[in-house]
Amino acid sequence: MTATEIQKVLPHRYPMLMVDRVLELVSGERILAQKNVTINEEFFQGHFPGNPVMPGVLIVEALAQAGAIALLKMDRFAGKTPYFGGVDKVKFRRMVRPGDTLTLNVTLDKLKDNIGSAHALATVDGEKACSADLLFLIK
Repeated sequence: MTATEIQKVLPHRYPMLMVDRVLELVSGERILAQKNVTINEEFFQGHFPGNPVMPGVLIVEALAQAGAIALLKMDRFAGKTPYFGGVDKVKFRRMVRPGDTLTLNVTLDKLKDNIGSAHALATVDGEKACSADLLFLIK
């Protein structure tokens, strides 16, 4: 999926849209996506001047948005809005900096009605940057 196609699925827009491309997608099961991190991101103005590092919470947000695409591509959730229900077991292993391509790999674990969970992994050049278990709600 291209950025334009992603915007037809996700309600997020600049500056909060954190997924640039979808490489693989099995609706309701898993997704492999990318976020191209550039120096033009607004958050780099203050995080941190002279030493730009992508905030960890935004890496988790990128993972959640990727997972949301996998859900929202299911017919029963098309046009709905995804919300965080919780985040567990978050670990940050590597700093993400301008010029990095963040690869977002999300596998949906459980789904009951409009609530579910997923395991998420973000990498840069094959190196683990962040992992988390996500809980979500679709309304």
